[in-house]
Amino acid sequence: DSALLDPTNPQLDRIGIDFPVFSPAAGQRMREKIAQARAEGDSVGGIVECYITGLPAGLGEPMFGGVENRIAQIVYGIPAVKGVEFGSGFACAALRGSEHNDPYYRAEDGTIRTRTNHAGGILGGITTGMPLTLRVGIKPTPSIGRPQKTVSLARMENTELTIRGRHDPCIAHRAVPVVEAVTACVLLD
Repeated sequence: DSALLDPTNPQLDRIGIDFPVFSPAAGQRMREKIAQARAEGDSVGGIVECYITGLPAGLGEPMFGGVENRIAQIVYGIPAVKGVEFGSGFACAALRGSEHNDPYYRAEDGTIRTRTNHAGGILGGITTGMPLTLRVGIKPTPSIGRPQKTVSLARMENTELTIRGRHDPCIAHRAVPVVEAVTACVLLD
């Protein structure tokens, strides 16, 4: 989203605390989908977007100490994470280099910036000075109230398992501060 290229974007100030989303309308649709899954004894996953502004250009290394490498390693340590992408992520596979490359320009304040941020603020493992953007895929909670197929190891036979008790129908919105914290740890290091 080109609106996210501007760290002073008022949209960033409107993100909610209890249910952190840019758009209250989208947040309401998400809440309804989560409530529906709960009512059906099921769960849903989600995507957490993390956006870091104010980073200087030049952090990281071109190989194993690259910013993407280090962030991905720690983010994959969060239970329920099944995917990580930086910038335009998997969507870049459908683009040409001429479309995906981020053209540089000299801004009015004298800084060097890019007009787009497909690279997510990282090139070759090193920060560019543009906002660092990543998306984290969170799987649906596996402990659900619906019967699930399994195997009884004691009897060595197929059976069904029904988990009882209170279960979160979605943990993606709860993962937001965790993704923020582990990303901050990497960047501070």
